[in-house]
Amino acid sequence: MNGLHELPLIIFTVLAQSVVGATLVLSLSQNEIKQKNTKLFILLVLMAAGFLASIMHLGSPLRAFNSLNRIGESMLSNEIASGSVFFAALGLYWLLTVSGKMPANLNKIWLIVTALLGLVFMYMMNQVYHISTVPTWNSSLTSYSFYLTVMTAGFCLGYALFRQAAWLRTVIVIGIFVIAILIVYQSLELAAIRSSVQNALDLVPDYMLLNMIRLCLLAAGAYLLFRTTPSLLYLAAILMIAAEMIGRILFYGLHMTVGTAVAG
Repeated sequence: MNGLHELPLIIFTVLAQSVVGATLVLSLSQNEIKQKNTKLFILLVLMAAGFLASIMHLGSPLRAFNSLNRIGESMLSNEIASGSVFFAALGLYWLLTVSGKMPANLNKIWLIVTALLGLVFMYMMNQVYHISTVPTWNSSLTSYSFYLTVMTAGFCLGYALFRQAAWLRTVIVIGIFVIAILIVYQSLELAAIRSSVQNALDLVPDYMLLNMIRLCLLAAGAYLLFRTTPSLLYLAAILMIAAEMIGRILFYGLHMTVGTAVAG
Protein backbone atom coordinates (compact mmCIF):
# COMPACT_ATOMS: atom_id res chain seq x y z
CA MET A 1 0.00 0.00 0.00
CA ASN A 2 1.42 3.41 -0.96
CA GLY A 3 2.26 5.41 2.15
CA LEU A 4 3.18 2.49 4.42
CA HIS A 5 6.82 2.93 3.45
CA GLU A 6 6.69 6.05 5.67
CA LEU A 7 5.27 4.19 8.68
CA PRO A 8 7.71 5.80 11.18
CA LEU A 9 6.57 9.27 10.07
CA ILE A 10 2.93 8.19 10.18
CA ILE A 11 3.36 7.09 13.79
CA PHE A 12 5.35 10.19 14.73
CA THR A 13 3.00 12.79 13.25
CA VAL A 14 -0.26 11.21 14.43
CA LEU A 15 0.95 10.46 17.96
CA ALA A 16 2.51 13.91 18.32
CA GLN A 17 -0.69 15.59 17.15
CA SER A 18 -2.76 13.43 19.49
CA VAL A 19 -0.55 14.27 22.49
CA VAL A 20 -0.67 18.00 21.71
CA GLY A 21 -4.46 17.84 21.44
CA ALA A 22 -4.72 16.01 24.77
CA THR A 23 -2.41 18.58 26.38
CA LEU A 24 -4.68 21.36 25.12
CA VAL A 25 -7.64 19.62 26.76
CA LEU A 26 -5.73 19.37 30.04
CA SER A 27 -4.76 23.05 29.91
CA LEU A 28 -8.41 24.04 29.40
CA SER A 29 -9.62 22.15 32.46
CA GLN A 30 -10.91 24.21 35.37
CA ASN A 31 -10.85 21.55 38.07
CA GLU A 32 -8.13 19.48 39.68
CA ILE A 33 -7.89 16.15 37.88
CA LYS A 34 -7.60 12.96 39.90
CA GLN A 35 -4.76 10.59 38.93
CA LYS A 36 -3.38 13.34 36.67
CA ASN A 37 0.21 12.13 37.03
CA THR A 38 -0.55 8.61 35.83
CA LYS A 39 -2.49 9.86 32.84
CA LEU A 40 0.14 12.46 32.02
CA PHE A 41 2.69 9.66 31.95
CA ILE A 42 0.60 7.98 29.23
CA LEU A 43 1.01 11.12 27.11
CA LEU A 44 4.76 11.08 27.72
CA VAL A 45 4.96 7.44 26.65
CA LEU A 46 3.03 8.17 23.45
CA MET A 47 5.23 11.19 22.69
CA ALA A 48 8.37 9.14 23.34
CA ALA A 49 7.08 6.44 20.99
CA GLY A 50 6.52 9.09 18.35
CA PHE A 51 10.04 10.46 18.67
CA LEU A 52 11.47 6.93 18.62
CA ALA A 53 9.63 6.32 15.35
CA SER A 54 11.02 9.56 13.90
CA ILE A 55 14.56 8.50 14.84
CA MET A 56 13.94 5.19 13.06
CA HIS A 57 13.00 7.20 9.98
CA LEU A 58 16.23 9.21 10.18
CA GLY A 59 18.24 6.02 10.61
CA SER A 60 20.16 6.82 13.81
CA PRO A 61 20.04 9.10 16.88
CA LEU A 62 23.13 10.93 15.55
CA ARG A 63 21.21 12.06 12.47
CA ALA A 64 18.47 13.35 14.73
CA PHE A 65 21.02 15.51 16.57
CA ASN A 66 22.59 16.64 13.31
CA SER A 67 19.20 17.75 12.03
CA LEU A 68 19.19 20.41 14.76
CA ASN A 69 22.15 22.16 13.14
CA ARG A 70 19.94 24.38 10.97
CA ILE A 71 17.42 25.73 13.46
CA GLY A 72 15.85 28.84 11.99
CA GLU A 73 16.81 27.85 8.44
CA SER A 74 15.31 24.39 8.03
CA MET A 75 11.68 23.57 8.86
CA LEU A 76 12.75 20.02 9.73
CA SER A 77 15.21 21.39 12.30
CA ASN A 78 12.53 23.72 13.62
CA GLU A 79 10.09 20.82 13.90
CA ILE A 80 12.48 18.64 15.89
CA ALA A 81 13.58 21.53 18.10
CA SER A 82 10.05 22.73 18.89
CA GLY A 83 8.90 19.15 19.46
CA SER A 84 11.79 18.52 21.85
CA VAL A 85 11.02 21.71 23.80
CA PHE A 86 7.34 20.71 24.06
CA PHE A 87 8.27 17.19 25.19
CA ALA A 88 10.73 18.55 27.76
CA ALA A 89 8.17 21.02 29.15
CA LEU A 90 5.52 18.29 29.45
CA GLY A 91 8.01 15.87 31.02
CA LEU A 92 9.25 18.43 33.53
CA TYR A 93 5.67 19.32 34.43
CA TRP A 94 4.97 15.66 35.15
CA LEU A 95 8.18 15.29 37.16
CA LEU A 96 7.46 18.33 39.31
CA THR A 97 3.85 17.33 39.96
CA VAL A 98 4.62 13.68 40.76
CA SER A 99 7.35 14.76 43.17
CA GLY A 100 5.09 17.36 44.76
CA LYS A 101 7.48 20.22 43.91
CA MET A 102 5.24 22.08 41.46
CA PRO A 103 4.37 25.49 43.01
CA ALA A 104 0.57 25.86 43.16
CA ASN A 105 0.67 29.28 41.53
CA LEU A 106 2.70 27.92 38.59
CA ASN A 107 0.65 24.81 37.89
CA LYS A 108 -1.93 26.33 35.55
CA ILE A 109 0.52 28.73 33.91
CA TRP A 110 2.96 25.90 33.19
CA LEU A 111 0.20 23.85 31.56
CA ILE A 112 -0.92 26.73 29.37
CA VAL A 113 2.63 27.52 28.28
CA THR A 114 3.21 23.83 27.50
CA ALA A 115 0.04 23.72 25.40
CA LEU A 116 1.19 26.83 23.51
CA LEU A 117 4.56 25.19 22.89
CA GLY A 118 2.59 22.25 21.48
CA LEU A 119 0.82 24.57 19.06
CA VAL A 120 4.16 25.98 17.93
CA PHE A 121 5.32 22.39 17.38
CA MET A 122 2.24 21.71 15.26
CA TYR A 123 2.87 24.80 13.15
CA MET A 124 6.47 23.76 12.50
CA MET A 125 5.39 20.21 11.64
CA ASN A 126 2.81 21.52 9.20
CA GLN A 127 5.35 23.80 7.51
CA VAL A 128 7.71 20.87 6.83
CA TYR A 129 5.28 19.51 4.23
CA HIS A 130 4.57 22.70 2.30
CA ILE A 131 7.08 21.94 -0.42
CA SER A 132 6.71 23.79 -3.72
CA THR A 133 7.91 20.76 -5.72
CA VAL A 134 5.25 18.48 -4.17
CA PRO A 135 1.90 19.85 -5.42
CA THR A 136 -0.14 17.17 -3.62
CA TRP A 137 1.25 18.38 -0.26
CA ASN A 138 1.73 22.09 -0.91
CA SER A 139 -1.89 22.88 -0.17
CA SER A 140 -4.04 24.31 2.59
CA LEU A 141 -5.54 20.81 2.83
CA THR A 142 -2.30 19.63 4.44
CA SER A 143 -2.71 22.20 7.20
CA TYR A 144 -6.37 21.32 7.69
CA SER A 145 -5.53 17.63 7.84
CA PHE A 146 -2.85 18.04 10.50
CA TYR A 147 -4.86 20.39 12.70
CA LEU A 148 -7.99 18.26 12.38
CA THR A 149 -6.04 15.31 13.78
CA VAL A 150 -5.33 17.48 16.83
CA MET A 151 -9.03 18.38 16.98
CA THR A 152 -10.36 14.83 16.65
CA ALA A 153 -7.87 12.18 17.82
CA GLY A 154 -6.08 14.60 20.17
CA PHE A 155 -9.17 16.04 21.84
CA CYS A 156 -10.68 12.55 22.07
CA LEU A 157 -7.55 11.24 23.79
CA GLY A 158 -7.62 14.19 26.17
CA TYR A 159 -11.30 13.71 26.96
CA ALA A 160 -10.82 9.97 27.55
CA LEU A 161 -7.90 10.57 29.92
CA PHE A 162 -9.05 13.62 31.83
CA ARG A 163 -12.89 13.62 31.50
CA GLN A 164 -12.90 17.40 31.19
CA ALA A 165 -14.92 19.87 29.12
CA ALA A 166 -17.84 17.79 27.87
CA TRP A 167 -18.44 20.37 25.13
CA LEU A 168 -15.31 19.02 23.44
CA ARG A 169 -17.40 16.05 22.28
CA THR A 170 -19.39 18.43 20.08
CA VAL A 171 -16.18 19.99 18.78
CA ILE A 172 -14.87 16.53 17.88
CA VAL A 173 -18.07 15.66 16.00
CA ILE A 174 -17.82 18.93 14.07
CA GLY A 175 -14.23 18.05 13.24
CA ILE A 176 -15.33 14.71 11.79
CA PHE A 177 -17.89 16.43 9.57
CA VAL A 178 -15.19 18.81 8.33
CA ILE A 179 -12.93 15.84 7.57
CA ALA A 180 -15.71 14.26 5.49
CA ILE A 181 -16.13 17.48 3.50
CA LEU A 182 -12.39 17.79 2.94
CA ILE A 183 -12.15 14.20 1.70
CA VAL A 184 -14.61 15.00 -1.10
CA TYR A 185 -12.94 18.31 -1.86
CA GLN A 186 -9.47 16.72 -1.94
CA SER A 187 -10.61 13.99 -4.33
CA LEU A 188 -11.70 16.70 -6.77
CA GLU A 189 -8.46 18.62 -6.31
CA LEU A 190 -6.30 15.53 -6.77
CA ALA A 191 -8.10 14.64 -9.99
CA ALA A 192 -6.82 17.93 -11.42
CA ILE A 193 -3.19 17.32 -10.42
CA ARG A 194 -1.30 15.49 -13.12
CA SER A 195 2.39 14.92 -13.75
CA SER A 196 4.21 13.70 -16.84
CA VAL A 197 3.84 10.20 -15.42
CA GLN A 198 0.35 9.88 -13.95
CA ASN A 199 -2.64 11.42 -12.23
CA ALA A 200 -2.31 12.10 -8.50
CA LEU A 201 -5.27 9.88 -7.63
CA ASP A 202 -3.55 6.94 -9.34
CA LEU A 203 -1.01 7.00 -6.52
CA VAL A 204 -3.72 5.89 -4.06
CA PRO A 205 -6.24 3.73 -5.98
CA ASP A 206 -8.01 2.86 -2.71
CA TYR A 207 -8.43 6.53 -1.77
CA MET A 208 -12.21 6.48 -1.29
CA LEU A 209 -12.35 2.99 0.25
CA LEU A 210 -9.71 3.80 2.87
CA ASN A 211 -11.34 7.13 3.62
CA MET A 212 -14.69 5.42 4.13
CA ILE A 213 -13.03 3.07 6.62
CA ARG A 214 -11.43 6.12 8.24
CA LEU A 215 -14.78 7.90 8.56
CA CYS A 216 -16.44 4.79 9.98
CA LEU A 217 -13.74 4.53 12.67
CA LEU A 218 -14.11 8.22 13.47
CA ALA A 219 -17.89 7.89 13.68
CA ALA A 220 -17.62 4.84 15.94
CA GLY A 221 -15.19 6.73 18.16
CA ALA A 222 -17.54 9.72 18.33
CA TYR A 223 -20.43 7.44 19.33
CA LEU A 224 -18.38 5.89 22.14
CA LEU A 225 -17.40 9.35 23.38
CA PHE A 226 -20.96 9.82 24.59
CA ARG A 227 -20.76 6.69 26.77
CA THR A 228 -19.74 6.93 30.44
CA THR A 229 -17.70 3.73 30.74
CA PRO A 230 -13.98 4.59 30.94
CA SER A 231 -12.97 1.59 28.83
CA LEU A 232 -15.29 2.74 26.03
CA LEU A 233 -13.78 6.23 26.14
CA TYR A 234 -10.30 4.76 25.78
CA LEU A 235 -11.55 2.63 22.90
CA ALA A 236 -12.93 5.79 21.28
CA ALA A 237 -9.48 7.38 21.43
CA ILE A 238 -7.85 4.27 19.97
CA LEU A 239 -10.35 4.17 17.09
CA MET A 240 -9.79 7.84 16.27
CA ILE A 241 -6.02 7.54 16.38
CA ALA A 242 -6.26 4.49 14.10
CA ALA A 243 -8.53 6.44 11.74
CA GLU A 244 -6.02 9.27 11.51
CA MET A 245 -3.25 6.75 10.90
CA ILE A 246 -5.19 5.65 7.82
CA GLY A 247 -5.54 9.27 6.75
CA ARG A 248 -1.80 9.78 7.14
CA ILE A 249 -1.04 6.65 5.12
CA LEU A 250 -3.00 8.21 2.27
CA PHE A 251 -1.18 11.51 2.78
CA TYR A 252 2.28 9.97 2.39
CA GLY A 253 1.05 7.80 -0.45
CA LEU A 254 0.19 10.97 -2.36
CA HIS A 255 3.78 12.15 -2.52
CA MET A 256 4.33 13.42 -6.06
CA THR A 257 7.16 15.65 -7.23
CA VAL A 258 6.89 18.10 -10.10
CA GLY A 259 7.53 16.25 -13.33
CA THR A 260 7.49 12.77 -11.82
CA ALA A 261 5.40 10.69 -9.46
CA VAL A 262 7.03 8.70 -6.70
CA ALA A 263 5.21 5.47 -5.92
CA GLY A 264 5.83 3.48 -2.76
